[in-house]
Amino acid sequence: MKPTTIRKRMMYTASSHLLSKQLGSHLSKDLKDKYHCKSLRVVEGDSVKVLRGEFKGIEGKVTNVSTEKRGIAIEGIKREKLKGGNVDIYIHPSNVIITSLNLEDKWRQSKLEGQKPKKAPKSAPAETKESKPKEASKEKPKEQKEASKEKPKEVKADDKKDKSKTEKKGTK
Repeated sequence: MKPTTIRKRMMYTASSHLLSKQLGSHLSKDLKDKYHCKSLRVVEGDSVKVLRGEFKGIEGKVTNVSTEKRGIAIEGIKREKLKGGNVDIYIHPSNVIITSLNLEDKWRQSKLEGQKPKKAPKSAPAETKESKPKEASKEKPKEQKEASKEKPKEVKADDKKDKSKTEKKGTK
């Protein structure tokens, strides 16, 4: 079977908690910097901007999130029916970007504020303090190795002199 058919079958037979995870969207640059998070699940009340498709460029609040239809309904995006009336159009969350968050849910707010930056910039004084002991520790073993190398050499040189003296004494 083709990988695409397997992938489609997995998507359409997925359980509800997996479908819910598929309804995530990227955050705007301001929100990324503030919360140190790339993407979140879209929730009713979030403000989004459509990036792709027929309704590109439209901004609005999310009015409904449907796991069954795998999309979100945005206010201002509707289609007229032939018999009259309007129907919401569901857009996949991967085609939108979240511009402002609905933080009425305390759990969501605490989770966002609890996120820490992955790459925290180190302070300059801490780096200099760390680098100096490392350099000092690197020099000590070198000095010890050199000293240990020199001592045996001196001993060997003394032994050679002693041997040569004893040999000379024996030959005379």
